[in-house]
Amino acid sequence: MTKEARREGLIAAALELFGERAPELVTVDDLIVRADISRPLFYRYFSSLHELRLAALRKVTDGLIDRLAELAEGPPLDRLRAAVRGLIEVADEYQAGYVALLRGGSVIATSDTDAVVDQVRNRSVRLILDATGVTEPSPLLLLTLRCWIAVVEGTLLSWLQERTVPRESLDGWLVDQLVAMVAATAQHDPSAAALLPTGK
Repeated sequence: MTKEARREGLIAAALELFGERAPELVTVDDLIVRADISRPLFYRYFSSLHELRLAALRKVTDGLIDRLAELAEGPPLDRLRAAVRGLIEVADEYQAGYVALLRGGSVIATSDTDAVVDQVRNRSVRLILDATGVTEPSPLLLLTLRCWIAVVEGTLLSWLQERTVPRESLDGWLVDQLVAMVAATAQHDPSAAALLPTGK
């Protein structure tokens, strides 16, 4: 097995274990048993458990960013719905890692994990602006978009743990939430109306 394949195997093992218990409760012993390797071999690929945790969570965020880069064709709201569907799919595929990445109070939360989460948030805001053709968003519009990203994150965290709403209905509902939030912002900042589908 190549070094890269072994490393990916350890990351996959970590993500599997995150689905069974909180990441901070996963030990090196747990990982070497799951990945069927020796302790010395583990330390050949990762200098510490923290490094592996970060690599596993980075895999989740890379998946999110890759999906956000795959903009669909069509009207702006259709493109946003497609992007949100992509986020939902990645969050669902890496459920434990996604929850671990965003849930508050985890001991794995560090400046490193904050930085990778911020990359996804910033990319999400940029996607909305690119899809709608808004090149100079006002401070209030940017605040609105960042608040909506928080709504998406909170929704996915709740949905992944409860699944009381059909997955196929989430993207449309979340984009409708964005439209409603921007419409409210436009009442205070008329320039925000440029992001609305009707232009009103």
